[in-house]
Amino acid sequence: MASPNLIAYLMLLVWPMVCWQLWKRLDPARALIWTILGGYLIMPPLTAINFPIIPDLDKTSIPNLMALVCVLYLVKDKISFWPESPMGRGLILVYILSPFLTVLSNGDPMVFALNTVQGMRIYDSVAAVANQAIALLPFFLARRYLGTPEGAKALLLALVAAGLAYSVPMLIEARFSPQINVWVYGFFQHDFFQTIRQGGYRPVVFLPHGLWVAFFALMCLLAALVRLRDATAEQRPRALVVALYLGFMLLVCKSVGPMVYAMGLLPLLLLAPWRLQVLVAAALAVIVIGYPALRGAHLVPLDWIVELASGFSADRAGSLQFRIDNEELLLARAQERALFGWGGYGRAFLHDPVTGQITTIADGAWVIVLGTYGWLGYIAEFGLTALPLFLLGREALALHAAAFNRYSAGLALILAANMVDLLPNATHIPFTWLIAGALLGEAERMRRARLGLQREHLRLGLHGGKPKRTVI
Repeated sequence: MASPNLIAYLMLLVWPMVCWQLWKRLDPARALIWTILGGYLIMPPLTAINFPIIPDLDKTSIPNLMALVCVLYLVKDKISFWPESPMGRGLILVYILSPFLTVLSNGDPMVFALNTVQGMRIYDSVAAVANQAIALLPFFLARRYLGTPEGAKALLLALVAAGLAYSVPMLIEARFSPQINVWVYGFFQHDFFQTIRQGGYRPVVFLPHGLWVAFFALMCLLAALVRLRDATAEQRPRALVVALYLGFMLLVCKSVGPMVYAMGLLPLLLLAPWRLQVLVAAALAVIVIGYPALRGAHLVPLDWIVELASGFSADRAGSLQFRIDNEELLLARAQERALFGWGGYGRAFLHDPVTGQITTIADGAWVIVLGTYGWLGYIAEFGLTALPLFLLGREALALHAAAFNRYSAGLALILAANMVDLLPNATHIPFTWLIAGALLGEAERMRRARLGLQREHLRLGLHGGKPKRTVI
């Protein structure tokens, strides 16, 4: 693979100035969305500016840090890093600080006949803690600026607009092969063979892999479906055309998983009540968090899943079986240091006993996090991602629940779909944290409204009654 060119590094230096202008010209909610989403879609992948001690500056860390800088120096706002939920506070502490425990339990080197994999050092824990804290910045900022029905609507509109704009380079690559990253940044970011599908190509553009593009297309389609259901009679024809077009773009990506998610979620988004959408999202989050335990207990019907995949394509079924075989090996490896994991430097993988070369491949975020940081790190990351869905689910079940809004319900299903996709892929991206933070803010707002409503009913002597539920 060729090295990034000068334009790639120039983009890393230019994006902070773009962020600064966004925050000067837009309201904080939209500026935050486009700082994170724009950087994810446009900045070069696998390219970083490396400095001693501090974390690498890349397409994840630069937008996150610039969003914080603009809040502090342009908006001059104060940001709370503590959720109202005690569970949320605990998960944040564990997520940020657990790398220390991983490092302390992995100081031993791994010695092979011809090679050695070094043990973890205190320096590694400092870098990991900094990276974890930077990764959470969109979560904190979205809780502050997007935790309202208007914020959820802005996120959905941004996804639709970004999907329409990104469809142009996606179509170019689907026709001529994935070359845009090569033309602009001078290198191809993955294995070109994996872009060849069904006699054509699946687009990659500036993302790490075609699967990331496919999941982004799914998010855009789901957002368009929420907008379609919300549209007035005059707006509906145009909204329908947009949804159909983004559905076509999902097909262009030639990835079976996101298509299956779309088929499952489409009737929910178009027909189900808002509260049912939230409860389904919370249920999916529970399944995802418990997935490693289910796999370890051999309760996941893997043979049936592979057989189902063979109905789409024999090649896809073979690829899935290869993933499952590797996950079984990596899961057994993770159980050897189940609590704190194996740490970095590829220590969580299996190695050739002579050369020390890695002999396994990890695709799903669940097995990567479990192997690297153990159950402690896994529960922290996946639990924090799912926390807003649990809190919204609580509000959906509450007797005196405040009015529920359709935008947050649709956004909850998008986040749940992202969590499900963390089982086969590592698509936990900055925009995932942005959605989770927005939904956390909305869940906290709804809880405050519910408690206020309960107090009002108690004051009026109506605490035995059930208030009328309305829908925004």
